[in-house]
Amino acid sequence: MHQSWIPILILLLLTVAQAVGMVVLSHVVNPYRPTPVKSLPYESGMPPLGDTRERFSVKFYLVAILFIVFDLETVFLVSWGVVARALGWEGFIAAFIFIVVLTVGMVYEWKKGALEWD
Repeated sequence: MHQSWIPILILLLLTVAQAVGMVVLSHVVNPYRPTPVKSLPYESGMPPLGDTRERFSVKFYLVAILFIVFDLETVFLVSWGVVARALGWEGFIAAFIFIVVLTVGMVYEWKKGALEWD
C-alpha cells in the first residue's frame, strides 16, 4: 500500500522544492532596490487620481455580487440545458422554479434601485 504513495510523495517534494527554489532564486538574482518611481502606484499607464486608499461606494460591491449571482445562474442553466431531456418534467419544473426565484429577486433589486449608479 505504501508503495503506491511514493510517486505522489516524490512529486509533492519536487513541487515544493521548485517553488522554494524559484522564490530564493528571484531574491538572489534581482535584489529589491526601491526608487521613488518604483514606489508610485500604477493605474493602466495613467498617473493615479486621488488617494489610493479611497473608499468605494457600496453600490459597486452590490453590483459585483449581483454579477456573480447571475453569472452562476447562467452556469447552472447551461448545465441544465445539456441534460434537459434526460431530466424530464421534474427537471423542467425545478429549473422553472429556479428561474422564477431569481426573477423575483431581480425585480426586487430593480425596484429598490440596486442597479442605479447615482
